[in-house]
Amino acid sequence: MNAPILTVPQADPGAGYRAHKDEIDAAALRALGSGWYILGAEGAAFEKEFAAWQGAARAVGCANGTDALMLTLRGMGIGAGCTVVTVSHTAVATVAAIEMVGATPLLVDIDPDTFTMDADELVAVLNDPPPGLPPIRAIIPVHLYGQSCDLEPMLAACREHGVMVIEDCSQAHGATLAGRKVGTMGDAACFSLYPTKNLGALGDGGVMSTDDAALADRIGAIRQYGWKERYISDTIGVNSRLDEIQAAILRVRLPYLDATNARRAEIAAQYDAALAGGPIAPPVRRADAGHVYHQYVLRVPNRTALMARLRAEGVATAIHYPAPVHLQPAYRGRTPMGPAGCAETARAAGEVMSLPMFPELTEAQVAHVCGVLRGL
Repeated sequence: MNAPILTVPQADPGAGYRAHKDEIDAAALRALGSGWYILGAEGAAFEKEFAAWQGAARAVGCANGTDALMLTLRGMGIGAGCTVVTVSHTAVATVAAIEMVGATPLLVDIDPDTFTMDADELVAVLNDPPPGLPPIRAIIPVHLYGQSCDLEPMLAACREHGVMVIEDCSQAHGATLAGRKVGTMGDAACFSLYPTKNLGALGDGGVMSTDDAALADRIGAIRQYGWKERYISDTIGVNSRLDEIQAAILRVRLPYLDATNARRAEIAAQYDAALAGGPIAPPVRRADAGHVYHQYVLRVPNRTALMARLRAEGVATAIHYPAPVHLQPAYRGRTPMGPAGCAETARAAGEVMSLPMFPELTEAQVAHVCGVLRGL
């Protein structure tokens, strides 16, 4: 009788809970017993601890990563009459946040090796913006799959043109560029705390970080109706608050983040070794970037067949992302693009696929995936 095929999920947020169940349960009970469930001591402590870990002066929690971007744009005074440059190969949340504040998204293409924003095209559109658009006031480079963008030329061009830089770090908690953590080089950084992120809550959550205390204060007010004094709105705000239970859970998980990122890197190294010399290349790493492997993404022309073969061997896969934003029904034909027309983005969307990647993968599961990869 053949042995049963080992099943390896592509992601398993429940495994992260089980790994620290006693601490997480105690933290949730502590928050429940406090009698204060919104913007209390747990949230304030998480903001302070996250800022210290990130190396930023301030952090502001909110309801989710999309709102972190929206609130940061609002705090910078960016809205109707402004253009914000980002990419189409990203979670739709990046573009949705721009439209939430009434600004116009301008989508530039990606580097085909790292899938992050093409710095050359960004510089080109800053030097010569497409006609008919409002002035470019900000960019949102996305540090994708756990790896930094080619950020240095972007920062230089934005300084030259007086353009704000909001780093989307939702897939790059702890990633580095030239030894510095991503999210510490622009004007502000935004993070999703969705359960499958490198730092994840057990529900929705988001946080932004910045060294600009005045910006952090504005965002802190906007996230709660524009209040500085309770019930008095000094500015138009929204309701986007990180609840105390999630903040307490995040406080448990944050001290483990560097170790879980290291475990992701160990798994990636084993995948690299299994692919070496075979028909499929490992992911391309930027030479000066420290990768935290939110996803381990292959680029293959025969994706459907390969995913089916892996599935038959008990290895789950996923696609991040199957359709670029500019080709999705809600955005198709109405979203401005840079001169490259997002051609590399469209090609990548048909070829990327993600292998199992989360720090609680067992050695047996990783060995099984590697065995399948070696047999390709």
